[in-house]
Amino acid sequence: MRKKRVYVASPFGFSESGRVFLENAVHPFLEKAGLEVVSPWVLTDEALITEVASLPFGKEKKEQWSELNKIIAKNNRIGIESSDYIFALLDGVDVDSGTASEIGFGYAKGKTIIGYRSDFRYSGDNEGAVVNLQVEYFIRDSGGDIFTTLDNEGFSKLIK
Repeated sequence: MRKKRVYVASPFGFSESGRVFLENAVHPFLEKAGLEVVSPWVLTDEALITEVASLPFGKEKKEQWSELNKIIAKNNRIGIESSDYIFALLDGVDVDSGTASEIGFGYAKGKTIIGYRSDFRYSGDNEGAVVNLQVEYFIRDSGGDIFTTLDNEGFSKLIK
């Protein structure tokens, strides 16, 4: 029997501090729970990204990014489709637009979505929402929940 897979949706891979948190806290937490982590930050060959990012500003760089963006997005789509769960990091004043779209796509594909929000700032549309009401609806209606710590026993119950 294969391990269940979890796609980690977040903007945290864009910064060094975010990558450290993902690699040293989030991924080990998910692996300890018996899940295989699917990280969108490693689904596309980093050499391809470095090559395009190093081009001088201009038309060629823009065209190369446009083509590479399609590859990155397709790899992420396949990562979501091949996963059993989505673990979405919801910190920030508003949920990251890429993370929100991964949540919506995962919901449409029937994935259970688990949210993690350690940020104590108000982010919902009103007092009845933890985050954007549509994002929260997709998470909860998928059978998932939103947690505020990485040691919540409710999380373990969701993935059994």
